[in-house]
Amino acid sequence: MNPIRITIALACSYFVFAILLNSVGTVILQAINSFDISKTQASVLEGYKDLTIAIVSFVVASFIPRVGYKLAMLVALGAVTLMCLIVPSIAQFYVFKLLFAVIGCSFAIMKISVYSVIGQVTDSANKHSALLNTIEGIFMLGVLLGYWVFSGFIDPTNAQSTSWLNVYYLLAVLVGVAFVSVLLAPIKAPQAITLQSSQWRAFIDMLRLAYKPLVIIFIISAFLYVLIEQGVGTWLPTFNNQVLKLPVDVSIQLASLFAAALAFGRLVAGQLLRVVGWYSLLLTCLMAMAALVLLILPLTHDVDGSQITSVFEVPFAAYMLPLIGFFMAPLYPLLNSVMLSSLAKYQHAPMTGLIVVFSALGGTTGSVITGFIFDKFSGQHAFYLTLIPICLLLISVTLFKKMTVNLGATPEKGTI
Repeated sequence: MNPIRITIALACSYFVFAILLNSVGTVILQAINSFDISKTQASVLEGYKDLTIAIVSFVVASFIPRVGYKLAMLVALGAVTLMCLIVPSIAQFYVFKLLFAVIGCSFAIMKISVYSVIGQVTDSANKHSALLNTIEGIFMLGVLLGYWVFSGFIDPTNAQSTSWLNVYYLLAVLVGVAFVSVLLAPIKAPQAITLQSSQWRAFIDMLRLAYKPLVIIFIISAFLYVLIEQGVGTWLPTFNNQVLKLPVDVSIQLASLFAAALAFGRLVAGQLLRVVGWYSLLLTCLMAMAALVLLILPLTHDVDGSQITSVFEVPFAAYMLPLIGFFMAPLYPLLNSVMLSSLAKYQHAPMTGLIVVFSALGGTTGSVITGFIFDKFSGQHAFYLTLIPICLLLISVTLFKKMTVNLGATPEKGTI
C-alpha cells in the first residue's frame, strides 16, 4: 500500500467537492442575474444540495462497503464530471437543480468513503486525527479558492451574461484529475461483511436516540446553527451585489472572507478551549454575533459601491459583515463534540446520522427563509432575521449545558 498516493487521492477529491458544494451562494446570485428568476426561486438550490446529502448518507452508508470504497468514489466523481460538462451546454435554471442534487448525492458517497479509507492508511488514533484534520483543512482551502475561481469567469460589464458557465469546463477538468488520482490509488477493498439489514437497524437506532431529551435539545441547537450559517453564507454574495451595489465579481470575492473567518475562528477556538470552558465560549460567541448584526447592518444603508473595481476598495461595512463567521465558527463543531462525548461509542454512528439529517434541514430552511425575506422586503431585513435563531440558540445551549452537567460530558481540550 502507498499511503501517500491514497492521501493525495482523498485530498484531491475533497478539494473539488469543497468548490462545488460551496458554490451555491455564487450560483444563486448568478442565476438571479442571468436567468431572471426571483430570490425565492433561487433559494431552492440549497435544498437540492443539502437534502440529497442527508437522504443519500443514510441510504448508502451500509451499502458502500459492499461495492468497495474505490468504486464508490469513482462513481461519485464520474457523475459530477458529467454534470459539469452538461451545465454549460444547456444553460437553464432547471439544470442547476439537477447539478446540486448530483453534487449532494456524490458528496454523501465521497464523505463516507473518505472517512472510511482514512482508517486504512493510519495505524493510531493520533495519526487518524491528524490526517482527518488535514483533509478537512484542504476542504476549507477549496471553499476559499472556489469564490475566486467563479469570480474569474464573470463578466463584470454584463450581469446577464452566461459566460460564467464556462467555469464548469474547468471544474470538469479538476474533478477529472481527482478521478484519475483515485483510479491510480491503491485503495483496498473492504473486508467481507455479513449481509444484514443494517440500514433498517441503523434507522431504528436513530429513532431510539432521538427520544432522549439531551439529543432533542442538541438537534434543535444544531438545526438553528446551520440555519444561521447557511442563511448568511449562501446569501452574502447577493447581499454584497444588490444591497451594497458592488460589482458581481467583487461581491463573490468579498464573500470568501466569510469562509476565511470560519476557518480562522475554529483554529482560534481550538486554542481558547484549553483555558476557557465551552459554555462560556459559546455564550460569548452568540452575543458577539448578535452585536455584529446590530452594529454593522445599519452601516449598509445608502451604500453605493457600483464604481468599485477591487475588494481593496470596498466600504468598511462590507468587510465587517463576513466577520460574523469568526464568532459563528466554534459553535457547530463544539456542540457536536459535547454531544458525542456524552454518548457511548456504539451510539456515535446513529448520532452522526441525526447530525447530518438535521444539519441539512437547517441549511435548507435557512436559505429558503432568508431568500424569501430578501425577496419580499430587503437584504437588511433578511440578515436582521438571524437575531431570532441567535436568541433561540442562547436558550437551547443553556438547556444543553444543564443536561450535560448531569452526564458529566465535556469535550476534549482543544477539540473544535
